[in-house]
Amino acid sequence: MPTEEITAAAAGSWTLGDRVVRRMGFGSMRTTVDPDPDRAVRVLRRAVELGVNHIDTAAFYVSPGGTLNVGTGPARYATELIRAALAPYPEDLVITTKVGFGYDPATGLREEATPAGLRAQVEENLRRLGRDHLDVVNLRIVKRPGRDSVAESFGALAELRDAGLIRHLGLSNVRLDHLDEAQAIAPVVCVQNSYAVDNRGDQDALLRECGARGVAYVPFFALAGARREAGAAAEHTAAVHEIARAHGVTPHQVRLAWTLHQGPHVLAIPGTGDEAHLTQNIAAGALRLSAEELAALD
Repeated sequence: MPTEEITAAAAGSWTLGDRVVRRMGFGSMRTTVDPDPDRAVRVLRRAVELGVNHIDTAAFYVSPGGTLNVGTGPARYATELIRAALAPYPEDLVITTKVGFGYDPATGLREEATPAGLRAQVEENLRRLGRDHLDVVNLRIVKRPGRDSVAESFGALAELRDAGLIRHLGLSNVRLDHLDEAQAIAPVVCVQNSYAVDNRGDQDALLRECGARGVAYVPFFALAGARREAGAAAEHTAAVHEIARAHGVTPHQVRLAWTLHQGPHVLAIPGTGDEAHLTQNIAAGALRLSAEELAALD
């Protein structure tokens, strides 16, 4: 499948609150890996050139260390790479970040659910991105059934939204009862959970319910699947390989196309530090799968 002229517009659009975003977005976590930050800057600028206007990030996306626990050299924060590449920001660009976790070089990743801690993380995102407000902030939680209420933390973020520091709110790594709890406090524009064609867990029902409520569902690890932070899956099902051969595309493009086919409210945020992979990922938004192919993948 030719990729040179395919832009993010091929995947269609969705509305996050009052912002229209293309359904093929970009995840910034892996931009921190390369010790040469200029390469990350080029990838980010190329993503925007190809029509991406939805970028996912977090202040704890940093190398060395961070969520990937890799890398050498000076600290490279995804938020700061985004700022270096794209500020002053395009008017239509939506940057989604997340709080609930933080990163300290001395102690590593830490959970943070207190109102004071969440405000500090919001302010860190504002500072590193060079913004006076954040477009979308997802509350990222650790699921502990019976003791993982989001009410206090989401309420604290709702207050920061009312104060003008945040424009829209979302949730990450949550269940349906968390969505119910949060929506009773303030509007939720997106749910960001782990979801892939070969690693769906119990997410199908939540994905459908988000669609019924007009809430975007944003899968992370759509390419990595069960490998998670280890990176894009190297092994794929026979159906993925067969469909890729039939369309003349890569298995990873089939995985992304399947993701987008799960509903008009589903947004893809594949991440990479490689310009060639970026072009392929965005081109996957133009890949249309038949009902028979989707059934084979299911």
